Amino acid sequence: QVQLVESGGGLVQAGGSLRLSCAASGSIFNIALMGWYRQAQGKQRELVATITSGGEINYADSVKGRFTISRDSAKNTVYLQMNSLKPEDTAVYYCNLRYPYIYWGQGTQVTVSS
Repeated sequence: QVQLVESGGGLVQAGGSLRLSCAASGSIFNIALMGWYRQAQGKQRELVATITSGGEINYADSVKGRFTISRDSAKNTVYLQMNSLKPEDTAVYYCNLRYPYIYWGQGTQVTVSS
C-alpha cells in the first residue's frame, strides 16, 4: 500500500514563494510517475505538473516559468517549488503517484492573498 504525505502549504502574499513536499511510502517511487494537482473551491481538480521516473517534466501553462517540480529518489519525495504566487493559485494541492494504480495524498492548502 502506498501512502503520500504532503506538507508545506500555508498563507503567503502575492509574489511570495512556497515549497510543497510529498513523501511516499513503498518501493515503487523510483518507477512511478509523480505529479501535483490542485483544486480551487468550486472548481474541478486540475493538473499542475508531473515528473516521470526519468525526469521528464510537464507543466500546466498557468504555472510555467513560476513553478518547478523535482524529485529526490533517495528520500522518496517529490517537491513543488512555487514562486511569484498569484491569488489565482489559491487551492488545495494534491500529490499524485501513478504505478500501476493511482494514489492521492490528503492535500495541503495554499492560500495567496492579494
